[in-house]
Amino acid sequence: MTMKKFDLAKNKGLKLTNALKQSHSERFGKSAALPDATLDRREQRKQDQAKGLVPFACKLDIKLVAQLQERAAGHPEGMSGLLDELLRGALAA
Repeated sequence: MTMKKFDLAKNKGLKLTNALKQSHSERFGKSAALPDATLDRREQRKQDQAKGLVPFACKLDIKLVAQLQERAAGHPEGMSGLLDELLRGALAA
């Protein structure tokens, strides 16, 4: 019994899909060592959580961001420290 051209193409596609799934699962199934950057980020998150810090994202005007970046460059604690200082001052007023 001969296969039609469509059936051959379908089987070829199924084989390719199967091969991709197997190679994908093998890659993630291996116990690979985590890169140092991942460990550093995890450790940083733990330290931040211990301090009671949480990530906070918002959208700001590009001109305001530029001003904040300029001021944060000279701030000892960087952008986070500058924003903390500015927000605390504004909320206290």
